[in-house]
Amino acid sequence: MKIVEAVQTTISKYPDNIAYQFMGKCTSYSDFFSQIEEAAKALTAIGVKEDDIICIAMPNVPQAIILLYAANKIGAIVEMIHPLSSENEIMGFVNRVEAKTILVLDQFYGAVKSIREKTSLQNVIVAGVGEALDPIKRMGYMLTQGKQYKYLKNEKNILLWGDFLEKGKNITALPEVSDRTKDVALILHSGGTTGKVKGVCLSNDSINFSAIKMMEANPMLNSSDRFLSVMPIFHGNGLVIGVHSMLMLGARCVLIPRFTPETYAKDLLKSRCNYMSGVPALFEKLMDVDIMKKADLSFLKGVFSGADYLSVELERKINAFLEEHNSPVCVRQGYGMTEGVVASTVNPPENLKEGSIGKALPDIKVKIVEPGGEKELPHGEIGEIVFSSNANMMYYYDEPEETANTLKKHADGEYWVHSGDVGTEDDDGFFYFKGRIKQMVVINGYNVFPNELESIIEGFEMVDKCSIMGVQHTEGAQRIKAFIVLNQGYEASDEMKQKILELCRKSIAKYSLPKEIEFLDEMPKTKVGKVDIKALREKAGQ
Repeated sequence: MKIVEAVQTTISKYPDNIAYQFMGKCTSYSDFFSQIEEAAKALTAIGVKEDDIICIAMPNVPQAIILLYAANKIGAIVEMIHPLSSENEIMGFVNRVEAKTILVLDQFYGAVKSIREKTSLQNVIVAGVGEALDPIKRMGYMLTQGKQYKYLKNEKNILLWGDFLEKGKNITALPEVSDRTKDVALILHSGGTTGKVKGVCLSNDSINFSAIKMMEANPMLNSSDRFLSVMPIFHGNGLVIGVHSMLMLGARCVLIPRFTPETYAKDLLKSRCNYMSGVPALFEKLMDVDIMKKADLSFLKGVFSGADYLSVELERKINAFLEEHNSPVCVRQGYGMTEGVVASTVNPPENLKEGSIGKALPDIKVKIVEPGGEKELPHGEIGEIVFSSNANMMYYYDEPEETANTLKKHADGEYWVHSGDVGTEDDDGFFYFKGRIKQMVVINGYNVFPNELESIIEGFEMVDKCSIMGVQHTEGAQRIKAFIVLNQGYEASDEMKQKILELCRKSIAKYSLPKEIEFLDEMPKTKVGKVDIKALREKAGQ
């Protein structure tokens, strides 16, 4: 079934449950369904047809999820775009799929306006946060943050959200569409295994399958639960776990369009969300927020860390914090790629293993093979992580060669996603992430995995953050360089470098020892909160 049909089934069961909450305003499942229907008619009125691709460049706001399901209802395909993408990136995304329609937040309309004439766009729909608020808050918003966007009312060749919906008033019936279970529903962006941004094409079936697997991995989930939907919906984790799986269940999504650690903490505690997710860096900052230091977290049922490597040291800190604040659960780490929608492995709610990315989810196959090959390696040996299930991507949009390099048919007749990541599996079926194949450093024939060194160095009391990479030393040879952010109270100096190296010698094999240390005031991050390896390489002159 289509993803909208999966949600529609839930609407018939729980019409009065809250589907989503946004800045205090709650919308029931029955009202949500009416919003989807209204937007589907409006899309039909402006000429969107089955198999057309429309772009959504929005943060976590109601209009974005309404239009996602509305497009799905009429058989259109949605490409999700990071709303903070550069003008050239937006132009490239739009033109690659020849999109004629885009939904953009009013705050980011300028970027679309500047490139519109160079694209295939015919319909530009502009939505604002104020339109999704209750009347009193809307008035306050429009008098403050919203007043700078009043000029949009006089802007030509755009459709404000309200005017867009008005277009559908004369549509009495939606067009019939084919059974699209196995057809593309969504295009998400991924650096994949090469670092090149690609469009990952996901079917209705793969999205629904992945959402169901996540529900099965969390048996305590029920229709009265609340999920703090803060991870961005233009990524698989935020969209499928934080929104779609909750809507399939009849639970509540607390939509957060943007946040700081302080506002994240405030929303979590005010809404008493049972489930929360984030990147490791966010969890680290949350523990320093004043209101979190005295919070009672007994209402939590699930805490998930994803999108980046969670060091053992930080995992211990998070779990100690959760225990001190009456949380009945520990942080659970998982592993996944957009090419498999979201997670392929997750630590079980009970008997989880420290430092592990968990076990394979039900009906998802995961194994460790020789890098680039098919031969499965014995437990404990390091190799490439590959996975196979109904959640597999269909293909990369207009990238047949990249698709063939990533999605490979093995001798068992099944297609396996080759992740480009290296890891191991233990005798109990738990997997451990070691790093990217391309980030692995070879020193005198020995393989060095940055994550392992980073975890050790971040355990030193003076170190806050560490990022390891291999840099060219002599022709054909590499050496280990450590970028380090010190904890407060410690100063960067040659003496500090020597102290860190002395500690390294006690814990790290000689061939793996850092030969260079560079102190930073802060670690550069990507738009989604990961360490920006590209920026560090440029800093290292690589």
